[in-house]
Amino acid sequence: MSQLQRSLSLPLIGLLVLCALSISCVSPPPTPTQPLIEGPAVSDLLKRAQAGDANAQNELGIHYSEGKGLPQNYLEAKDWFRKAADQGHTGAQVNLGTLYSLGQGAPFSDHMALFWFQKAADQHNALAFAKLGMMYERGRGVPRNLVEAHMWYNLSAAYGEKRAAESRNAVAKQMTTDQIAQAEERAKKWTPSRR
Repeated sequence: MSQLQRSLSLPLIGLLVLCALSISCVSPPPTPTQPLIEGPAVSDLLKRAQAGDANAQNELGIHYSEGKGLPQNYLEAKDWFRKAADQGHTGAQVNLGTLYSLGQGAPFSDHMALFWFQKAADQHNALAFAKLGMMYERGRGVPRNLVEAHMWYNLSAAYGEKRAAESRNAVAKQMTTDQIAQAEERAKKWTPSRR
């Protein structure tokens, strides 16, 4: 290497070191990790879940899916939601359907999402009604159908899901008066599916 090359490379190396140092000084501090659930609380929840308590299984699934108190792990969440869902826990059925609709911890599957949302809706779960409304509004796993979407959002709102009324009203802006009347009539006559 010639004297000229050495004299040009030293300032360049210095500039690169300076840039690297300035970048590390400017980058935001790492976000603190979520504290894990401490001893007896997680131990009790896990014992109840392992003993077959559907509420505890759903709660444990929530902790895993949200990474609150436990490391985020969608596979674990899916397993716990499934155990509770198989026992008829409507919250777990909605949570499991949501994992399928997002492809988190389970293969992406609108078909499976619809299956679990329908099971919870058959038990009059307000959030399941809203999720079904969203599926019909967007044509996910079913043909897009605003009458069906409006009906499900209407049922969800009637059962207390506040955001469902906003979704129903947004869908209604895309519908005719006859379609809205048809959707409202279907909501009044809705009964759980027979399986």
